[in-house]
Amino acid sequence: MALGFLDRSRTVAPPDWSRWLVPPAALAVHLAIGQVYAWSVFKPPLEDSLGLTGTQSALPFQLAIVMLGLSAAFGGTVVERNGPRWAMFVSMTCFSSGFLISALGVATEQFWVVVLGYGVVGGVGLGIGYISPVSTLIKWFPDRPGMATGIAIMGFGGGALIASPWSAQMLAWFGTGSGGIATTMLVHGVVYFGFMGLGVVLVRVPAPDWTPPGAPVQQAGGRTVAVSANNALRTPQFWLLWLVLCLNVTAGIGILEKASPMIREFFRHTAMPVSVAAAAGFVGVLSLTNMLGRFVWSSTSDIVGRKNIYRLYLGVGALLYLTIALTTNSSTLLFVLCAALILSFYGGGFATIPAYLKDLFGTYEVGAIHGRLLTAWSTAGVLGPLIVNAIADSQEAAGKQGPSLYSMSLLIMMGLLIVGFVANEFVRPVHPRFHEPGEGQSDDSEAGDPARERR
Repeated sequence: MALGFLDRSRTVAPPDWSRWLVPPAALAVHLAIGQVYAWSVFKPPLEDSLGLTGTQSALPFQLAIVMLGLSAAFGGTVVERNGPRWAMFVSMTCFSSGFLISALGVATEQFWVVVLGYGVVGGVGLGIGYISPVSTLIKWFPDRPGMATGIAIMGFGGGALIASPWSAQMLAWFGTGSGGIATTMLVHGVVYFGFMGLGVVLVRVPAPDWTPPGAPVQQAGGRTVAVSANNALRTPQFWLLWLVLCLNVTAGIGILEKASPMIREFFRHTAMPVSVAAAAGFVGVLSLTNMLGRFVWSSTSDIVGRKNIYRLYLGVGALLYLTIALTTNSSTLLFVLCAALILSFYGGGFATIPAYLKDLFGTYEVGAIHGRLLTAWSTAGVLGPLIVNAIADSQEAAGKQGPSLYSMSLLIMMGLLIVGFVANEFVRPVHPRFHEPGEGQSDDSEAGDPARERR
């Protein structure tokens, strides 16, 4: 049970509290846990100092992503019950402790301790930290839920842009031996604890009767959608959105995971081959569009509607994959532009899904519902790289090279996005029988969906 300072009752905002203080609180957590995308900085020194293979050095990252999905799925209801301050505190403690435990593992040259620390303990911090601000932001910004969640989840996408150069500089200062890596991880644990602590202190929940400035007064007898997390699992809407998110992420992460070798192989035998430095720049461009897409597209969804924005992600994304497959290596610029747009849709899909859930299920237990939906991310995190790597390996074994290594993968990703597009078309308002009695259901089956006029 959350007690004292962490208790939910202690986080209810006073009447004069500005809701614009909540996004920085969310960013303090998401910018920190977004470091997970920069794990690759630690891979080479860990491999050299502990004698690991590339597969072994990836274990902490892979386990952290698995634990993200599991802790978000199973901890969502507890997060809703205990409130965002308690959740952010748990996230801060686990994520920072993960680095401290990993530092001990590197210092003693016990890699299993690193896997336990960063992968398991830190992974729990990732999952709880990822979902903890979402329902709070939606409650503070019911008029602009896409923008609000986009701000926070943009932070997760952008965390690596900060962590990657910072981690590299720490390793340059302290050295890439076991002692230097341990010291770097120790510094990370302490700094992230302090940085995430800002979010713990700042976060507030709105009073039950609070409404955003300028919002219309709800008419007497007016009711809103409220669906519990358990009931949400019984609806076709939840599983349709699970499929939509899984396929959108699978398609995006397929390029993200192989970005550098893919662009180099595509243009290896052309008049202008891509250098190692240019390939690294390409990865940076994809990271930037991934981050910006989370804010830009999710904010746009407040205007055009959630279903329409997913039509863009899935439909246009499929056409972009087809464009890359058909044009092969004829234009580096076209390849980069298409990949950048695909990654912006990848990021946008993450940021828009909480608002889509709010539209369909209400704010009652949206954090818990979001947490369970994130198992789609864990699934996609395995599927995307598996599809691209397995097909590329088989094509290479058959003696093929260049774009031929990836042509089949690109067409498969296009097909997956088309399936996701069809699934999105089947999404309808949740039937009233799934609503929570006493929480106020809406007779208007489209209530809570700003896109009702645009479907």
